[in-house]
Amino acid sequence: MASRSVNKVILVGNLGKDAETRFTTSGVAMSRFTVATSRRWKDTATGDWKEETDWHTVVVWRQENLAQYLTKGKQVYVEGRLQTRSYEDKDGQKKYSTEVVADDVILLGGRGEGGGGGGSDEGWGEASQRGPVSAPRSAQPRPAASPAPAKAEPEFGGGISDDDVPFCGG
Repeated sequence: MASRSVNKVILVGNLGKDAETRFTTSGVAMSRFTVATSRRWKDTATGDWKEETDWHTVVVWRQENLAQYLTKGKQVYVEGRLQTRSYEDKDGQKKYSTEVVADDVILLGGRGEGGGGGGSDEGWGEASQRGPVSAPRSAQPRPAASPAPAKAEPEFGGGISDDDVPFCGG
């Protein structure tokens, strides 16, 4: 019988700082950001509530327009896998770094809260690397036979519509 393994991470937390996007020498976009998750528990010895925050580094590949939407404080859902890599620092010491390589990133919270919608039905969707990366829907040509939408989508965020968001589901 073949053995199975699973490497899956799901995080719901808040961004610790604005995401940064850089490009590899071959031009592939890589965005990096940190997500804070917290847990609370009651100390059985003292009866006091304790809280602990963990920080996770998240990497998203091939989503060059993602960073402008991932800003400090926003709540996000991240799904991906753990990856540990090693490198040598400037003193020649071997260092290790463990990151979450994200397959899906979804902005959470209502539009009035500065986050995205409550899900893909609300206007914000996911940044997925499971399939080929395509241009935002607004940049893709519409088929001539396709009728215009019956109702106009409301605009938000200074004239940015759902079609302008590069990681909309749909």
